[in-house]
Amino acid sequence: MKTKALLLCCFMILANLSAQEEKSDADKLFYGYDYKNAIAAYQKEAAKVPLKNSQLLNLADSHYKLGNYKEASQLYWDVYQKDTIASSHRYNMMLQSMAKSTGLDRVKGFLATGHEAFTNELLQNAEFNYNLLASHDSDNAGFQAINISANSPQADFAPAFYKDRLLFSSSRRKKSKAVYKPTGEAYLDIYIGRSRSDGNVLNAAAYIGIPESEYHKATPFYSASLDKIFYVTSNTFEGGLRFDENGKNALAIAMVGADKEIQYLLKDFSTSFYYPFYDSKSKRLYFAADFKEGYGGTDIYYVLTHNGQILGEPTNLGPNINTPGNEIAPYIFNNNLYFSSDVFYGLGGMDIYKAALHTDGSYGIPINLGKGVNTPADDFGLIIKEDGSEGLLGYFSSNRAGGKGNDDIYGFKVKEELGMKTLSFKGRVVDVNADLGINRARVQVVNTADSILKEVYTDGAGRFRIEIPWQDQVTVKATKDRYSELAVPYSETDHDKIGEQGFEMGLLLIDDLLTEKEGKEVIKLQKFYFAGRQTDITLAIAMELDKVVEAVQRFPQLKLAIETYTNSKGGKSTNLRLSQNRADAIKTYLMDKGVAADNIVSAKGFGEENLVNKCADGVYCLDFLHKQNDRSLIVVTNADEL
Repeated sequence: MKTKALLLCCFMILANLSAQEEKSDADKLFYGYDYKNAIAAYQKEAAKVPLKNSQLLNLADSHYKLGNYKEASQLYWDVYQKDTIASSHRYNMMLQSMAKSTGLDRVKGFLATGHEAFTNELLQNAEFNYNLLASHDSDNAGFQAINISANSPQADFAPAFYKDRLLFSSSRRKKSKAVYKPTGEAYLDIYIGRSRSDGNVLNAAAYIGIPESEYHKATPFYSASLDKIFYVTSNTFEGGLRFDENGKNALAIAMVGADKEIQYLLKDFSTSFYYPFYDSKSKRLYFAADFKEGYGGTDIYYVLTHNGQILGEPTNLGPNINTPGNEIAPYIFNNNLYFSSDVFYGLGGMDIYKAALHTDGSYGIPINLGKGVNTPADDFGLIIKEDGSEGLLGYFSSNRAGGKGNDDIYGFKVKEELGMKTLSFKGRVVDVNADLGINRARVQVVNTADSILKEVYTDGAGRFRIEIPWQDQVTVKATKDRYSELAVPYSETDHDKIGEQGFEMGLLLIDDLLTEKEGKEVIKLQKFYFAGRQTDITLAIAMELDKVVEAVQRFPQLKLAIETYTNSKGGKSTNLRLSQNRADAIKTYLMDKGVAADNIVSAKGFGEENLVNKCADGVYCLDFLHKQNDRSLIVVTNADEL
């Protein structure tokens, strides 16, 4: 697989292996990117002495690089079974090999067992994209890409818009460029071609706007706002390659303007930087790099800048974008981040993804752009822009079958952006009384048929994010044991506002609604009284009963028993009849306000039974003591089940 070597590892040259720890002949071939001969050498060494696990992983990597996925898969699995030295990046390569040699079922089976190398974001993204790629939503019907005329038999990749022309990287032979041994092609250089209205690119020639170099110059990006070009270049010293103490030569990111004065922006002798992209809106310089604290292979980072000059430390885009695989080629268009990844749940090697860029700086689920754009081969480095009234013009690179060389550049024109449209929700589930986030609250998105489209649980701060394929109308539900339920419908007109601002879903703890009276769990209300011997629902009584209506709205599963009592004044039969009429009046009011009959298990008047004091017939009591016996209780009969 020459593409991955060319993009990710061939920029690092081992100049002095003897300066490092002792290596076998097979190791030296492996670290020199001679994978074919490394395989033969490892097999020869294994016939004499068993290979160490680290060497078995090198052998697996060699098979992987050459596309021998069955052999690679078995070797990775053998090491995984007996040792845990494999990195998350190698787990990704193992799963890629499994997918290509034995199919997705084995990969999904491995994922189902769980693994500490994989974040929750990665597993959720995998599930989303597996479902997407299994549907027809990713077919890109009618999409056509043309192999541009500027391609050569050598590698041509990393297109970049430059005014009305196109810059790109190429390993085609040039007198000033030596052959780069790991690939057998020339050191990379930057070329320019004329872009036509149909997306084709003609008349490729070496770009002279950047000072000449004998070594790598590649992956350019032109910033119109700065009128400068960002690109990667080999680290050099006094005209020769500059190596670190381990014999590695890495790539730096440089910037050059019309004066051709080179300014180095990101430079480390042991770390390579790839694929610069400058976002004029945020003043961020995005790039790919393989820092030790990353999530796998190369990750995408950004740094803040002023006129292109670096102002701070690199910021990793996080586990929703970066994976155990390699992420490269960031590009922002129309509030979407496009990038390329060889994560295991794609269609092949490198695939192109799109993630929504939210105003709070977070990213939506990376969406595989689907078939046609992506293939089982490597597809990467997409760029796209408005093309007047004709829609959008874009380019990407691929080593798919039918090309002219190793990597070719393809052009395309479309009416609207590629990739499936999604619906994104973010927010918090909070306790309405404590104003605190609720941990492990369940949040569901359901469609108009009440089928669950997605279910997640909130984090410790009550936060959640859900992204699903586009729906015109959905309902978001939130609930937790002992808490109320909340269901909020959203239509298409609400979606943009929700996605940008987020929202809070307030739940009520049932314990805050209930209190104990007379040994029963009752809804907490201010005590209310019927006037004289009346049964009318006054405004004061209605205000309290409305709390019961709200409680049932929040807890639809509540079962209520209405109990009404009188004092001992008057005849017992009269008081019994009066209390029953009052219980019926309360029931009628609640049902008129929307409480279902199923929620009311009984409505009973008890007259002067169950007095709360000694004010029975024949006992003298003051009026305030008699009044204590006039009461109505709304008993929750299933409190223990909530």
